Amino acid sequence: MSSPQTPSGFNPFAEPTRRVSAAWIAVFAMAWLGIWMAQLTPIQLLLPQEIDALLTTTDWTESVVAFGIISAIAGVCALIVFPLTGALSDRTTSRFGRRKPWIAAGTLIFACALVALGLQSSLVGIGICWSLAISGFCMASAAITATIADQVPVEQRGFVSGWVSAPQAVGTLLGIVLVVFLGLSLIQGYLLVAALLIVLVLPFLLLTRDEVLPAVLRPPFRPRMLITGLWISPRKHPDFAWTLVSRVLVNLGNALGTTLLLYFLLYGLNRGDTAEDDLLVLTLIYLVFFTGSALIFGRVSDRLRQRKAFVYVAAYLQALAALLLALVPDFSVALVAAGFLGIGYGSFMAVDQALATQVLPDRHTRGKDLGIMNVALAVPQAFGPLLGAMVVAATGGFVGLFIASAVVAVLGGLAVLPVKSVR
Repeated sequence: MSSPQTPSGFNPFAEPTRRVSAAWIAVFAMAWLGIWMAQLTPIQLLLPQEIDALLTTTDWTESVVAFGIISAIAGVCALIVFPLTGALSDRTTSRFGRRKPWIAAGTLIFACALVALGLQSSLVGIGICWSLAISGFCMASAAITATIADQVPVEQRGFVSGWVSAPQAVGTLLGIVLVVFLGLSLIQGYLLVAALLIVLVLPFLLLTRDEVLPAVLRPPFRPRMLITGLWISPRKHPDFAWTLVSRVLVNLGNALGTTLLLYFLLYGLNRGDTAEDDLLVLTLIYLVFFTGSALIFGRVSDRLRQRKAFVYVAAYLQALAALLLALVPDFSVALVAAGFLGIGYGSFMAVDQALATQVLPDRHTRGKDLGIMNVALAVPQAFGPLLGAMVVAATGGFVGLFIASAVVAVLGGLAVLPVKSVR
């Protein structure tokens, strides 16, 4: 079925053919740097510290479980907000464009919730504010991800998707470095990442175009579509389904292996005196390999017109990193594992994002369908700490956690093999 056009010939649903410029990619990467920094600095450092400070128990597993429960509650919000934002942005006829209003609103909600998070004095308050923060994160990232399918041609998507991935590692490291080396308190840390979020997203909002959707071309909408539209038949669209399953599993494996890393350093390796510095070192190593892998393999996959092989190998490299930590729980081995994890997850994030844009069922619902794909990124990150905490609490250590991480990552690599429409 052909897509409708305005009398002027503008077709907002057509596949883009004009390559995006280096300037567009630069502000796109800056926006993602702010988004990732604001999400991952709390997960890796600020939230565990805040929860530890509130709990008076001497049993460290209680802190891990509390962190996991709060993350899981926020994950439920992500499960709803990601596809909902995508569906609504597909139908937005604002004079500022389809995606920009949602990027702006999500960024503002995200920043305000982070500031409020630093002021909490109860676990309930932390849970509410973190859920609001994740909702803002989902709104902003769902809309900005949709701009890839809207504006980036297929032959450029691997490289551009690398600039979604590379800022993830940079943002995590930069946020931790700023908080630790500046000696910031919790509230100061949250204020800093909230301010940087706004500053880094603004250039994308101000300097890039976002075509206005004419009201005459707006897809029809009925309230029940918010529910029925979330179901995409695996029988009719098997490539979408297999890509989604692969993405869930690989991201869950990554979450199991990384979100409790501070606790692993503190209680698994008994490096309480140096845990924060150790986390910085591991993050730096991960950053170098992740960034290089995302940018290099994203571009190579564009040139070779291959996606599946990169996703498959990337999943196995993540599994190898987790097995190293499980079998040889030593800080020197953790340094090597950080490198393998960076290579694996960096290439996965870049190439899998490009793959996801090529298996969408309908060009008219790109935002909603990519929102569903983004659920497979955010929800495992949110539920990973809870599942990991349950494994740690049940086994009394971290070996089982890293073995589970490896097994899930391997299954994620296998799940991409049945995809047929993309090589």
